[in-house]
Amino acid sequence: MHGMVNRALQGFLTTTYGPDVWAEVRGQAGLPFADFEAMLDYPDALTLACFEAACHVLHKPPNALLEDIGTWLVTDPHLEPLRRLMRFSGAGFVDFLHSLEELGDRGRLAMPDLDLPQIALDRHDAATFTIRARWSLPGIGPILMGCLRAMADDYGALALLRLEGIEDGVECLRVQLLDTAFSTGRSFDLGRVGA
Repeated sequence: MHGMVNRALQGFLTTTYGPDVWAEVRGQAGLPFADFEAMLDYPDALTLACFEAACHVLHKPPNALLEDIGTWLVTDPHLEPLRRLMRFSGAGFVDFLHSLEELGDRGRLAMPDLDLPQIALDRHDAATFTIRARWSLPGIGPILMGCLRAMADDYGALALLRLEGIEDGVECLRVQLLDTAFSTGRSFDLGRVGA
């Protein structure tokens, strides 16, 4: 797994729970080093060992921890460039949903060797969508759910999200859009870096 993914897990744990929790996770996972390097590749088994250790240390179910990571990726102030990249996807939440299929290609423009999930969107009616995602590691569904909850808030939309299970290795997520203008979304200006 690309070091950026491992570094994100480390960053989430350190930022949210503190360096002592990261040290305990590292110890339980048997990491022979203190920090992941963002530009290196690591065996998937090492990523999974860190994640399993984090679930154990935090006493959290895997899906809950994955959803928290997805939310953190969009809401942490240090990751504002990622939020801005996501907001470039369209003026409203529905536009954003339609752009999810292009997310992997856009990410690979910046980092060609980054392993990003393959995402497909099915629109059932004006307000109901199914997102199908496949990734090299299990758990992309809950990560997307956390990210989508945060992005719905960012756009000011009210949406219900539900994991629908796994079909042939593809994780499915149902999105029911209740109101596209439920609240005032966070400010976003294409011309401002600190928006």
